This record gives sequence, C-alpha cells and structure tokens, in this order.
Amino acid sequence: MLTASNGKAPTIHTPHREHHVQQQNAADRIEQNFGSDVFTERVMQQRLPKDVFKRLQRTIKVGEPLDPALADVVAAAMKDWALERGATHYTHWFQPLTGLTAEKHDAFFMPDGQGGAITEFTGSALVQGEPDASSFPSGGIRATFEARGYTAWDCTSPVFINRDGASATLCIPTAFVSWTGEALDHKTPLLRSMEAVSRQALRILKIFGTDQGVYRVIATAGPEQEYFLVDRNSFYHRDDLMACDRTLFGAKPPKGQQLEDHYFGSIPTRALAFMHDVERELYRLGVPVKTRHNEVAPGQFELAPLYETANIAADHQMLTMETLKRVAGRHGLSCILHEKPFAGINGSGKHLNWSIATNTGVNLLDPRDDTHTNMQFLVFLCAVIRAVDTYAELLRLSVASAANDHRLGANEAPPAIMSIFLGDMLSDIVHQLEGGNPSKTMKGGRLDLGASTLPQIPRHTGDRNRTSPFAFTGNKFEFRAVGSSGNVSWPATVLNTIVADSLDYIAGQLEKELGKSYTPGKDAEKLLRGVKKVLQRIIKQHKRVLFDGDGYTSEWHAEAKKRGLPNFRESVSALQQFNTKKNIDVFKRFGVLTKVEVESRSHIHLEKYIKQVTIEADTMASMARVQVLPAAIRAQTELAENVAATEAADVDASEARETLEEFGGLVSRLRSAIAKLDKAGEFEGHDVSKHAEHVRDAIRPAMGELRKIVDELETRVPRDLWPLPTYREMLVLK
Repeated sequence: MLTASNGKAPTIHTPHREHHVQQQNAADRIEQNFGSDVFTERVMQQRLPKDVFKRLQRTIKVGEPLDPALADVVAAAMKDWALERGATHYTHWFQPLTGLTAEKHDAFFMPDGQGGAITEFTGSALVQGEPDASSFPSGGIRATFEARGYTAWDCTSPVFINRDGASATLCIPTAFVSWTGEALDHKTPLLRSMEAVSRQALRILKIFGTDQGVYRVIATAGPEQEYFLVDRNSFYHRDDLMACDRTLFGAKPPKGQQLEDHYFGSIPTRALAFMHDVERELYRLGVPVKTRHNEVAPGQFELAPLYETANIAADHQMLTMETLKRVAGRHGLSCILHEKPFAGINGSGKHLNWSIATNTGVNLLDPRDDTHTNMQFLVFLCAVIRAVDTYAELLRLSVASAANDHRLGANEAPPAIMSIFLGDMLSDIVHQLEGGNPSKTMKGGRLDLGASTLPQIPRHTGDRNRTSPFAFTGNKFEFRAVGSSGNVSWPATVLNTIVADSLDYIAGQLEKELGKSYTPGKDAEKLLRGVKKVLQRIIKQHKRVLFDGDGYTSEWHAEAKKRGLPNFRESVSALQQFNTKKNIDVFKRFGVLTKVEVESRSHIHLEKYIKQVTIEADTMASMARVQVLPAAIRAQTELAENVAATEAADVDASEARETLEEFGGLVSRLRSAIAKLDKAGEFEGHDVSKHAEHVRDAIRPAMGELRKIVDELETRVPRDLWPLPTYREMLVLK
C-alpha cells in the first residue's frame, strides 16, 4: 500500500486488481532505476509455469494451504534466478526472540562424485530448515540437550538476495518453531494474530453486508525508524557504545538541542550521502522507504517507509535496521538504534502506524466524509477503544524493555499510561454516540494564510497529539510508545490479538441484538438500532481511556489514576503482568500463543532485562575503574604538584589547596561508587522476576550514582587527560 507510514494510511476505493497493478508498476519503476534483488510476483510469473504461479498466488493472497507438490518447481526457479544474480548460498532468514534476525547459510553447490560440482536446491530445502534451537532464548521450551528446531517458509513475504561485499545470499523469510511445535520467534504469532483479526473482522463485514468479494482482512503497518549517527572513531573509543549501544557516562554539552535547530533542518552532507546509499540498498531489497529528515536531537535522523502488510512490514523493518548498521561503516559512521544513547536529549522511537484493510483495498479505519453515518467505521473504531482499555497492561508490556525505560515519559515520548487520542471530530462523534444519536460530523474548513500568492489549504478536523501513546491520525492509529531498537512484530501481534478479541465481542453482541431473523443488507434500520445500542454500551464502559490533552502533565497522571488506568512506569512491573489469566486467555482463545508460549516469553523478556542492565553495569564499572579513575588520579596529581610548587615559592596556595581537597573528595566518592555498584550486582536465587526487581531496585540506582560522579569529573578533568569522547564531540556530525 503506497502511502508513507508517517502520513495517512491508504484509502482505496478502486478494485483490488487495479490497486495491485499500481503497486506492481511502482515496483517495476524501482527495479528499473535501482535494480532488484527480490523474487517479486513479476519474476515468479515470468519463471513459473502458469498453473504453478496461479496456485502459489492463491496461497499468498487468499491463504489457501501451500501445496507441497509446488515446492520443487518453485525452488528450481528460485535457485536459477538467485544463481543468475550471483548468489552462492541460501538461508532460512528468521526472527528469534533475541530481537535480531538469524541465518544459517548453505551452499547451492554440491560435489557430483566425479570431481565436479552440481547445484542443488530442492522443494524440501525451500519449505523447511533445521537450525539449532537450543542456543536461542526460549524461556525453557528448549534446553541444550534438546536442540532440534524447524524453520518454515513464509511464502507471503518476498524472498530476497542479501549482499555484503562480494557475498550474495538468497534469503528465505521463515517462521521458527521448536521440535514440539511451540513458536520460538516473532513471526509465527504475528501470522497467527493476522489470521485472528481477519476472521473476526470478516464477521463484522458479514453483519453489515459489505463482505462481497472480501475473503481476507489485512493488518497493515508502517513503522517509522529514528536513529543516531556518530563518527566511527568516537564510537570505537567508547566501550559503552560498543557493548551497550548507549553512553553510560557523558556530561551535558553547552549546546544540545536547546535551539531546536536540528529538527527538519538541512541534512548534513555526510548524513545525506549515507541516507542515499541506505535507500538504494533498501530499494533493491524491496523495502519501500519514502521519507527522510533530521530529528529533534543533534545527530538524530528518521526514516519512514510506505504501508505494507504487517508481516512484510516487520520483515522489512528488520532489514532496514540491519542496512542502517551495515552501510554506516562505509561512511566512517556508526548507526545507533538504542532508545536513549545520550542523556539529556531526545531518544529514539519507532512509531508503529497500524490499520486494517480488506483484500479489495478498503481501509476499515477510514472515517469518510460524513463519519457520523458510517456505522461500520464506528464499529471498528470502538473495537480499538475497547481493546486498548481492556488490555492496557498487555499493550504496555509489548513495548517494555530496559532500553525503552529511559525514553517513555520523557519529553520526546508518551507516558507509560495507555490512552487514546481521537482528535476533535471523532471525540465529538463518540460523545454524540454515547448519547444515542450521532447527527453531525465536524468539518475542518480551510485556512487562509493571508497572502494572495499562497493557496487556501484544507484544515484537518483535529490537531495532532505527540504526547499520546496511541493516537488516531487520519485513518490509522499510531502506536508511539514502541522503542527504536525493538522488533515491531511483537506490538503488532498484541494489537491484532486484542482488536480481534474486541471484534469478536462486538460481533457476538450484534448477532444477539439482531437475532436469527436478521438478513444482512435487508433491514438497515434494525442494524442501525442494534449498532447504536452496542456501541453506546462500549463507549460508556471504556471511554475512560480517551484523552486528548497533554499527556506530560502531572494533572493527567492524577486524572488517569482516578479513572483507574494502569501506569507501569518501568518495564519490570509491566512485564510481570504477562502471565495474568486474562492475558494468557486472550492469546489462547485466538490461537496466537499457548499458555506455554506466553510463559516462555514472560521469562525471556525479564531475563533480557536482567542481562542488558547487568552488561551495562559491568561495562560502567570497568570504564570507571580502568579509564576514568586513572585519569582523575593524574588530574589530582597535577593539582597536588601545582599546590606544592606554589607553596614552595612561598606564595599563598589556599585556594588551590581547597580545589585539590574538593577534587580529592570527588575521587574518593568515585572509588566508593564503583565498589557500591560491584556490590549491587550480587544476587542469590533463581527466581527471574525477583532477580529483575533486584536489578531495577539495586543496580540501576547504583549506576545512577556512579554516573553523576563521573559526569561531574568530566567537567573538571583537563581535556588532554579525559579518556572518552565527549557529547560535545560526538553530537556534531562533520
């Protein structure tokens, strides 16, 4: 779907075939201009027998089961295409619960037994692989002595060739499951959740009689990506950036983002050259990037793609992050994807723009002009409202991480309270609907800019709210709480699942209200009365989650508490909500995750939190001990020598001695803070939840104390003695 993800989601009223032709023409133009390393539909149509192509397309587009008989033919065509494009190996490319991607390469070439070699790539090799499953995070599903796991081809996501230097590898997007069948990845539950929301949305369309020609409802996504660029030399002179992707020390520079002159400013030449190379590589990989600009913080930038089907968007997001990292090195840069790499300035998010559309191309979250009469849209809108309120804890924990804790609630990110911003027009209609009879739709009008040479421009019916974690923005929802380093598959899975639950609830209520005698498309008045009655109940029960004001204010936090909205300010308490009966039940009921799979993810997320913060603490203690402390001692020695020389010359050195004593006290505090951090790392026991609490309550405060001392030392130790590149140096991209 060809609309930038930070703009409006697609609203398409042309037949799906025409829309598909538009997409294909765009893909052809990209391939003509930049080349393509994607096994696209056009390539398949050229290389596959007509009947094989049609049957494979039915699997991809309609969701029919994959016919195993097709696999050998598709694999042969795929292999020939890959070899022609220089590929020597193939891999099943998957997304384990590390948050990264994984791959094991196998060569196309095999000995022929006669001193030569042949190429081989069978249908079974395409459809299924067998990577080791014991060394990936599994939350206890797989142990070291239980190593078997399987990858299974996701034929709905395009196969592509990944290039790195002289190497070219055919990458096959796959799901990853254990020998016992449990999901060990992000893709499997995402695909399950997409089917769940499709099934329930089709029930709603059937009730309205608008399901003609619709056989699937598609979850769409457009994840924006914020990131920092720093000079590679600075990056490799900081152990914290190399090990943790964020700075653990760093005094505030004289000029940070106070002037707000970086935001949407002229893109620095070096950054623009980097962006150009990134975009060319992404185009070749079929990733439809659209927007680039400077972000608020110095050295911070953003990239946004076009809308796509959710699982493809998630695959492309992972490719985007990998490409940003890889290409940066060619330009002498390092790309930082951490949510808060620099204290005191904006961190980075990954806003997940989400909507649902029919296979015929109709966006079900498009309000249209007279929204108060568009009851089908209002059903889907209220389904989202109910979902966010009912499962606020689940939505919050979907973005929980040690890294995102540094960002949520700060001035560049929404608070941890899950609320919905609707804007003036929709808020007004929801208020009318609560009263029982919506009668008008607020109009935006036009803006006269006061100069005859400037056009009168259309004005939206509502403003934007950057403090809202979940905002309606035209004809989609923008989940703004997602962190920049995260995999969007997980929050998308949660969104699909909880919306499926609400659609199931509403469909059931409508079916009850309308009765067995109701015939879709025959009794509009009966349908209207039933919809109003059901939605009125939902709004009265769940309107507490609606908030259009400033989410940063203390007044909102107090008001949210009165409303009974949960507020998990940090990740440990949020992640501890994972295993509640309500959350386990909703995943289980819609076939997205089993109880075992939910419990394993709870364990994995808490364990990752522990490991991430422990690595940071160990890195911090090491840097303080072997880099900062020696520099401080040398500075102290120079001060002492100055005092001694001054006093030997019979000159008053009282002020210098006072400075020396004050500095010596700071060095002493540094030693104590290092020892305190070392002590805080001690923990006995095997309870992962209690261990995470200890990390939060003991290690993180000790890290904060040590940082405060080191940052003060940075402002007092001479520049020629300070061992680390400073914020002032790193945040200016030359």
